[in-house]
Amino acid sequence: MTTTVWVVGDQLNRRIGALAAAEPGRDRVLLVESAAKLASKRWHRQRAHLVVTSMRRFAAELRAEGFEVDLRRSASLEAGFRAHVAEHRPGRVVATEPASWSGLALFRRLGVEIVRTNQFLCHYDEFAAWAADRRTLKMEDFYRWQRRRLGYLMDGGEPAGGRWNHDEANRQPPPRGALPPWPEPRRDELDEVDHEVLRDLPDTCWGADPDGTWATSRAGALARLDHFVDRVAPMFGPHEDAMTTRSWHLAHSLLSPYLNLGLLLPGEVCDRVQGAYDAGLIPIESAEGFIRQVIGWREYVWGVYWQQMPAYRAKNALGASRPLPPVLTGDAPTRMRCVDTTLATLHDHGYAHHIQRLMVLGNLALLAGVEPWAMTEWMWSSFVDGAEWVMLPNVIGMSLHADGGLMATKPYAAGGNYLHKMSDYCRGCAYDRSKRTGTDACPFTTLYWDFMARHHDRFVRNPRVARQARAADQLVDLPAVRERAAEVLTLLDRGEL
Repeated sequence: MTTTVWVVGDQLNRRIGALAAAEPGRDRVLLVESAAKLASKRWHRQRAHLVVTSMRRFAAELRAEGFEVDLRRSASLEAGFRAHVAEHRPGRVVATEPASWSGLALFRRLGVEIVRTNQFLCHYDEFAAWAADRRTLKMEDFYRWQRRRLGYLMDGGEPAGGRWNHDEANRQPPPRGALPPWPEPRRDELDEVDHEVLRDLPDTCWGADPDGTWATSRAGALARLDHFVDRVAPMFGPHEDAMTTRSWHLAHSLLSPYLNLGLLLPGEVCDRVQGAYDAGLIPIESAEGFIRQVIGWREYVWGVYWQQMPAYRAKNALGASRPLPPVLTGDAPTRMRCVDTTLATLHDHGYAHHIQRLMVLGNLALLAGVEPWAMTEWMWSSFVDGAEWVMLPNVIGMSLHADGGLMATKPYAAGGNYLHKMSDYCRGCAYDRSKRTGTDACPFTTLYWDFMARHHDRFVRNPRVARQARAADQLVDLPAVRERAAEVLTLLDRGEL
């Protein structure tokens, strides 16, 4: 009986699930490039290129290993599957659990045999068991549970260095004067496969062409892992939350696209960082900060996604309804230097680091009341590491507080003072971050106080933001702030801010 192993575009690793047990000469591999998927969103060009090119290179690698590979370009995933079955008539089709709720529903509807995924260190049913008896979910509790059971940065039963969390040491603003020697990312020359994919992408894609920063093969991803561990990780921690116009990447790993496509696996990434820490090459603050992102936050987001779907897509606890502003859709410029800088980075690289996403783009959408699903889809399609399971909890839960506090116990709202503290964006900006009224007042500052006043009754009951909610209600110039906020939102909608 012949077997087809169906591999989707974020499972590009020989060690993942069903493919790990496959054998050349016995099993056939199916990959489908879906025209419907490419047409479903206005993808960033580098995001679409990364996925399609990685799939084509992986198909070539499997053929070189001796597999018969059916790489189909079809109208949809289902159409590709049905055409493959009609042509090859396999005795069975087996696939690894996909990373999306709708993908899993498709596999089940088509009668595909499903193998448990090993693409995460905590399967979503293990997460559900961990969460079952808890009144509230806290990422920190999950992270410590992960550390204990996986053994990373542990000294017996205690955390290495005597502390579980080194966040405070990793919240330094950008350094003054000369920048630290943050190494430039590795880059590869584009080849004919890259150019072929670029010719095949739909005209609806936006953003700059790829420049070789993002690897499209496992070998390239492993080279990026080496670069991070050997040259970048020692300086990862201190400025983890900083933002600067002088570097788009700072000391961030830039490994998330490879983890999300399966080109790297979380265990091998954490093992490398643990080994470098054990050898004295990475300080505890940097090692802990990075491992927390991988086994803590990333896997927590994954677990919350599966626990809350499909209802999570419709969450909108704050009743936000504003459409995406033109500045985000690329239809208008902006004089807000923080937003302009972040969007320029996104245009050029299909990337912005986590604080830019949360405290610039997400913060703007939160304060302005942008509709959660619209913001989710925009971020999903705009970032090289975008996926539904990534963006739903991060945008709806973390950024927009639309789940009412499931993901984060407080809204991540901030005015211009936070942006001034953690970045150099305010220097030379057209707006004054210290003002909340007037035509030159920082829009973030104005909208922050309006947001707190608008949602006063909700947030005054939240101990983490009650003081700010009360302060907003007691502003002597609150009527003027609310009036200016209405003007700011009108300008935002018009693309004139």
